[in-house]
Amino acid sequence: MRVARPRGVTMGLLNWFYVLVVTSIAGTSKPCFPGCRCDVETYGLFDSFSLTKVDCSNVGAHVVPVSIPLDTSYLDLSSNKLEVINESLLSGPGYTTLVNLNLSYNQIVKISATTFSKLRYLESLDLSHNHLEVLPPQSFFYSRLADLDLSSNHLVEVQMGAFTSKSQGKAMDIDLSNNLIVSILRSPDASQPNIWSLTLSGNKLKSVPDLQGIPLRYLNLDMNPIFKIEEHNFLGLRGLTHLSLSDMQYLQEIAPYSFKELQFLQILDLSNNYKLKSLSTEVFVGLSSLQELNLLNSGVVSLPKDTLHYLPSMKSVTWGQNIHCLKTVKESQFHLKNGHVRKEVLVCHNKNGAVSAQDVL
Repeated sequence: MRVARPRGVTMGLLNWFYVLVVTSIAGTSKPCFPGCRCDVETYGLFDSFSLTKVDCSNVGAHVVPVSIPLDTSYLDLSSNKLEVINESLLSGPGYTTLVNLNLSYNQIVKISATTFSKLRYLESLDLSHNHLEVLPPQSFFYSRLADLDLSSNHLVEVQMGAFTSKSQGKAMDIDLSNNLIVSILRSPDASQPNIWSLTLSGNKLKSVPDLQGIPLRYLNLDMNPIFKIEEHNFLGLRGLTHLSLSDMQYLQEIAPYSFKELQFLQILDLSNNYKLKSLSTEVFVGLSSLQELNLLNSGVVSLPKDTLHYLPSMKSVTWGQNIHCLKTVKESQFHLKNGHVRKEVLVCHNKNGAVSAQDVL
């Protein structure tokens, strides 16, 4: 015979379990450096593991050197008008476990090769919105950085050797957008940094920088004064899957075979390039994996009729004034010899409905 379980007991057990789970991840505060806030986050069964997040933002330049708890994983020193940051200010108890450091919105002018040398477990570093003008070689050599934000500084020349690391294990995501960069320099003898994502948008680059040998997957060159994409620009970047060349007000030409090495490229963004008026068939040679092509608000009004022949993996094209085209397979009428003939066509539409694909291809 089945015995019914009292409903009150069941709900009581569920409520107790809910309280246990919530308290195991809830944050609590503890005593902290004057002006800062220390929040403890506990994990695991019976709160067996804890980490502390220290928020010292908007305290003032006197905040450094700041004492932090031994189990600190995140330290926020943003918006403090800091002008100098060095190794001595980032050392001591608590810094050895630091994983995330936020130094954004300060007035830091320079760093040295040893500034972050004590932060052996640092994975994320935000130096955006400072006054950095140069990066010395091996600036981040001793850290295990995976995410580095250097956007909105005053960098003019960047030496790729600044991003080499001792471990070379983790692939890095580097944001250099909105600086004053006119050139990217490389030493032929130095080992290549392990960068998978590089954002260079909003700089002063007049040509695509030489990035050969860097294992990039994502490259963003938006809003640079580049006049022409040359045939050799992407040599040695076979691993690229996403390339953005958008909002280039001076871009007028993409040379034939410019993308021929990019066999694994899946997304190509050429939107908002008003001076780019045409693309030859040869531009698309080698793009056998391309799935998305964005030509929204570009000056290109049509593509050669056999373009899809070079884009066997193409799934969608965004075009003109918000015209979106999807590739589909259309069965033609019965053929006596080979049966039905399968033909790939573009089906296009905008906000008002269907648009003739003949206007595109």
